[in-house]
Amino acid sequence: MAASSLSAAAQTVPAEVLRVTRTGDDLIEGSLRWAIERNNTAPGRFRIEIDPPGPGPHVIKPASLLPPIKGPVRIEASSWKRAGEFVTIDGSGFIEDKGQRTCAGAVPGQFGANVRTTTNPGLAIGDTQGVEISGLEIRNFCIGVLIHRSSANTLEDSRVVGSRGGAGVMLTGDDGNGGSTAATTIHNKIQRNEFVDNGDGLELTRGAAFNLITGNIFRSTNANPEPSQGIEVLLGHDNVIVRNRFEGYSDGIQVNGGNRNTISSNEFHDNTLALSMTGEGNVIDGNIITRNAVGVALRPSAGKSLTRVTRNLIHNNGQAIARCWSGGSCDPNLRKGGIVFGTPAQEHAAYVGERGGGIAFDPAKLNHICPDEAPSCQAAPNNGIGAPTLDKVTRDGTTVTATGHALLGVQASAVIELYANPNAGDNEGQIFLGDITTKSDANGRVTFTMTVNAPFGLVPTSFTATITSSDGATSEFSRPVGLSD
Repeated sequence: MAASSLSAAAQTVPAEVLRVTRTGDDLIEGSLRWAIERNNTAPGRFRIEIDPPGPGPHVIKPASLLPPIKGPVRIEASSWKRAGEFVTIDGSGFIEDKGQRTCAGAVPGQFGANVRTTTNPGLAIGDTQGVEISGLEIRNFCIGVLIHRSSANTLEDSRVVGSRGGAGVMLTGDDGNGGSTAATTIHNKIQRNEFVDNGDGLELTRGAAFNLITGNIFRSTNANPEPSQGIEVLLGHDNVIVRNRFEGYSDGIQVNGGNRNTISSNEFHDNTLALSMTGEGNVIDGNIITRNAVGVALRPSAGKSLTRVTRNLIHNNGQAIARCWSGGSCDPNLRKGGIVFGTPAQEHAAYVGERGGGIAFDPAKLNHICPDEAPSCQAAPNNGIGAPTLDKVTRDGTTVTATGHALLGVQASAVIELYANPNAGDNEGQIFLGDITTKSDANGRVTFTMTVNAPFGLVPTSFTATITSSDGATSEFSRPVGLSD
């Protein structure tokens, strides 16, 4: 038989089932620890089904860390398949509750959310691939699920609650010294899960790339002592974050030096900063962003920072929401609104809030935002592109025509997007009406006229616009104007 035929035949061999029938934590057949250890002797041979007898809820409380899982293997709760009921893995059996100091960071003296760590995960997937997890509630660990230098893994249809350290789920290429490793944490899928009251819901850090985060709910309630990020992207690139919901965080999504990440079709409600961005080539497209203090916060940074903000529904922001556990803001004078340039982050002297548990900093080394202490300051993000000016908006039957101008400063192409709002003076963008591609003259000046459809049922009284330069940098919203006679 040819080698290719042998390979195909091997792929059709059904997996041997390792059945978890007991909630006790030991190495006797039927326990979860036994099943993981048995699987690790021959990855690819087994499937683990967690199916304790009798009515639930079923709770497994490990007395110590479970062994890292080697793939490929699928681990699933049978009760989820039968009736939508989770089997719980609970870390309180060996992790002592010390409040915010429960989970230590990698650096001595640091603790809690938003410090580097890979310690005390509920389920660990390290230096492997092809692990699938489904139907579990994972709670009260420092990290719910750690995916460390591992690719093509899946967490789906599960619930992660009360992670007190790194994140509910952490995908990281950490090299062990805080550096990134490339192409080690790629093509993972986190889909259809619920994240509740974790410090960070999920992290994509230190080289995590080309991962898909979709269909999840990220929620921080008043019971969460560290309402940090729903998702933090730290030096993570080319990830797709789509069709998720973020509620109650300091930052719904915070991107720190991550490039080319696509953030699309998500919902953001009741966060201090719905999206907080640095990095190059990131795209925020088609999201619903409402009831936050700031919709899109574009932050100054040491490196180039370019973010495209396009076709989103952004309205009713500017709320008095102050959350600042290593993110967001507790500055009572924070400039709020739909799209805001120059929002301070933890590395800035102007930041008001925590900088992370046990983090010592030298005030003299904090960064300043221009023009403060110029020239030793960080310039505005998106090259400081100015908002366009709407000169006039008129209506004729089912069409609206807007004329205006903008200054790019260089000869280049640009996209103008026109938005409508239902209330006079609204200065965000609740309804995307349309866009037009144009270009500046030799002096960098743009003039535009655009006509878009506006059905009779839609009678907005306020209009705004943004401009996006050819390098993908979007402005703040223009000043609002009403319909002209």
